Amino acid sequence: MARIDTKLIHAGEPEPRIAGSVAMPVFQSTLYEGGATNYHDIQYIRLNNTPNHTVLHAKLAILENAEAALATASGMAAITTSLLTVLAAGDHLLAHASLYGGTHDVITQDLAGYGITCTFIDADKPETWAVHLRANTRAIYVETMTNPLLEVVDLQAVAAFAREHGLVSLIDNTFATPVNFRPAEHGYDLSLHSCTKYLNGHSDIVAGAVIGRADLVEQVRHKVNHLGGSLDPHACFLLHRGMKTLALRVRHQNESALRIAGYLATAPGVARVNYPGLPSHPRHERARELFDGFGGVVSFELDGGDEAAARLIERTHIPRKTVSLGGVESLITRPALSSHSGLNAEERKKAGLSDSLVRFSVGIEAVDDILEDLDRALRG
Repeated sequence: MARIDTKLIHAGEPEPRIAGSVAMPVFQSTLYEGGATNYHDIQYIRLNNTPNHTVLHAKLAILENAEAALATASGMAAITTSLLTVLAAGDHLLAHASLYGGTHDVITQDLAGYGITCTFIDADKPETWAVHLRANTRAIYVETMTNPLLEVVDLQAVAAFAREHGLVSLIDNTFATPVNFRPAEHGYDLSLHSCTKYLNGHSDIVAGAVIGRADLVEQVRHKVNHLGGSLDPHACFLLHRGMKTLALRVRHQNESALRIAGYLATAPGVARVNYPGLPSHPRHERARELFDGFGGVVSFELDGGDEAAARLIERTHIPRKTVSLGGVESLITRPALSSHSGLNAEERKKAGLSDSLVRFSVGIEAVDDILEDLDRALRG
């Protein structure tokens, strides 16, 4: 079996190449001639089945050693459409208590409006899950590494629990990427990605992906076809191109983030560092067993609280001071003011998310330059 570096270049590519073109052309056509036996097989741009979609889907599935994949218009489109596929009015969901703010808002606000309820659990304590099961529980939802606290919950127990109780297991694998973790290999039904982040890696498109069991992915595709969260072929082309360098980028970011986390752990004025690659991380050994790398995101808190965090961000020069993560450029933000601003103060406190927490998404710049920049900013 080819290694992931080779798969990123060659897996899913059309054979023979279209008109001999080594690069995948852009098929910016809405319509295609030909018949179909049902609505979802009509070759039409909104139905996610142009040549650009087909090649991209094949590559995404092969990267995680899964059966099938689907590209969507955004990471949130992948998350919401998947949830609406496996859940209906009257159903119940189990989800880890610490999730990306947008996902938390969808679950607590939008799904609730559709008559879907959720119980937030501590996904690191398997012995506590069964008591929350109901006759109408249909699925369980976690993140590979939580955003932004970099928790690593008991991922293997989650997949096993889902199988035992007939639940659909969903995992947001954005932070880990297929380079570091492949959920299908551990028994997960659906793996979700914001491809805006690492998979594309260049901060120039928005896209999502659903990867996993073929029957479930097909159901999600039908739901996407109805709800309209499809990805444009040109965005498919850009994502397909960006993915070619994924392994190179992520391995560099893994190494750089580990060095940066190690520096921060002993730096003056830093109160706490969250990074699963550090031996001090409470689930470091679990992360070592599960992951091929610890990811490119580090979060940390300063002794001086909100004001110190704001000063640090202002004093840095290399990272862009903005939201998102996973790009070639380093990015720095306070989640309480960005990714988790939709949560109120009490919800953030309950999730263990302080207003002074800083999230640093490590790019592919020279790590020594980043370290020097952080050191200057911390020392004022």
